[in-house]
Amino acid sequence: MNAISKKLGLLTFALGTVLGSAVLGGDALAGTLDDIRQSKTLRLAFREDAPPFAYKNPAGQPTGFMIELCQAVAKDLARQLKLPDLKVAYVPVTTTNRLDALTQNKADLICDSLTQTVDRRAIVDFSVPTFIDGTTFAIRNDGPQDLKLLSGKKVGVVDGTLTAEGTRQSLAALHITADIVGFKTFEEAMAALEKGSIAAYFAGRSMLAYMIKGHPDAARILLASTYLTYEPFALAMRRGDGDFRLAVDTALSHVYRSGEIGTIFSNSFGPKDRPTPVLQSLYIISTLPQ
Repeated sequence: MNAISKKLGLLTFALGTVLGSAVLGGDALAGTLDDIRQSKTLRLAFREDAPPFAYKNPAGQPTGFMIELCQAVAKDLARQLKLPDLKVAYVPVTTTNRLDALTQNKADLICDSLTQTVDRRAIVDFSVPTFIDGTTFAIRNDGPQDLKLLSGKKVGVVDGTLTAEGTRQSLAALHITADIVGFKTFEEAMAALEKGSIAAYFAGRSMLAYMIKGHPDAARILLASTYLTYEPFALAMRRGDGDFRLAVDTALSHVYRSGEIGTIFSNSFGPKDRPTPVLQSLYIISTLPQ
């Protein structure tokens, strides 16, 4: 073999090694469906304290809008993969470690009121939208009902949420110099509002409405009509797994098209509540044609 042939042989070997690594890397990123087939289990990450989207009921079972939606997705995935005995395993997470559950391969999907953002899309992938909500605030009925009156007062948010950062940015843009207090859970923030330790509590409107509706002292709490932000929720999954994302989007499209999403909404928010026109439009737009 002459020198030129040897060099060509080395280049071919090197190129084959690189391409092989790329293919193996792609398989590693796109292996969720294979993992599910092998384990016959879909792992769903959820928060235990985010009603009405995800929480534990009195019996200790995961429930809520996102939980029921993910259960419907699991049922459709079982059909797609021809796995009638597909099991669902629940992985508790918090606002601070939920993305880690995906990047560390502890879960396959995050079933939560998780907002799609550009920064988060650099870490994980998202399904088609599952809900749309916006940040607003609750006050006691003897509290300040105008945003500008919150200047110089303490207001509450839950640490680690997009709402917390959005509230800071929105108040700063409006030149409202409120003292923003972070809480670990929604219940702690609501308790502080009841006691008067904070003048307002900022969170997603749907979550606030749900908490107020079920509160024994609901008559003393008011929900503002002002929206500071609009936030599209979606199911999160490991980045770069196109096959799994397609399977999840296909499942969601089936849930939306069949009308099952209406049943899930009523189960979670109550039979008297109806999706807003914006939310109804979201489901129409997010239903992918077959």
